[in-house]
This record gives sequence, C-alpha cells and structure tokens, in this order.
Amino acid sequence: MKKHTIAVIVNDQPGVLQRVSGLFGRRGFNIESITVGTSEEAGLSRMVIVTSGDDHTLEQVTKQLYKLIDVIKVIDLSSNPMVARELALIKVSAEPSARPEILGVVETFRAAVVDIGTHSLMVQVVGDTEKIDAMVELLKPYGIRELSRTGVTAMIRGNAK
Repeated sequence: MKKHTIAVIVNDQPGVLQRVSGLFGRRGFNIESITVGTSEEAGLSRMVIVTSGDDHTLEQVTKQLYKLIDVIKVIDLSSNPMVARELALIKVSAEPSARPEILGVVETFRAAVVDIGTHSLMVQVVGDTEKIDAMVELLKPYGIRELSRTGVTAMIRGNAK
C-alpha cells in the first residue's frame, strides 16, 4: 500500500465536498487527510486528499472523480517532486518546572509557542507529517491536553503547473 496525494480542482459549490468524500466512502477508499480551500482561480476550490492504495486504486479513484460534474481536474501530486505541509496546534501540560525542557523541544523543531497558560503551553508546528508525528511523540510524556491538525496541503515543486 502506497500513500497517494492528489489535488482535485472543483467548482466552489455547496455539496461538492460531500460528493467527493461520499465517492471515496462508497468505493471503500479511505481518506487519510483532506484539506479544502480557494484556488488561484475565482470560483474554483482546491482539495488536497491523501489516500492509500496501489496504482490501480489511484487510477480508479481518478476515473470516478472525473465522473462528478463539479470536478474540473485531478492531479496526482505524489507522482512528482512536491512540497507537502501540515499544521498542528498542540496544547501540552506545562508546569513551570517542565517549561525549559518543553521549550527545548519547541526550539529543536523550529516550532513556536502561541499561547501560555498557568499550567499549559500551546505550540504551533508546521512541517511534513513525519515532523508533526515526531513532535507529538516527544510531547506525549508531558501530557497532551488537546491536539488539532490541519491535514496535508501540497503542490508540485518548481515551474510545473
């Protein structure tokens, strides 16, 4: 099983996200991550979807997506060199005595403290999925109170469109 990252350019219309995610569910394909936002073109949105499967699975997903009326273009980002990023906000228990250690982890990951409470810190980290996973693992011993992740967003590197 290989991870595939695909971009789907769709009309910015109500119900499109539901139709795309429903297609995955009906076909038994799992969505590991999905992000949606406006694109460079007015009236169009870009969905970045991470799913797992073999090349045949990806081919089937692509064919099925093109059958949806609001789908304009499907791009297999993972078949090209790409930049992929995710954002996480992590609220960690942080008594004053533990803060220097936690700040050391934050600094190592080039993350940032975005909120300080009397007994907690909120950390923002941006990077690839592996970086986020590694930071979460290092912060677990301190006690993660809340965790919110955006999911992957990605683009092909260089001049390719």
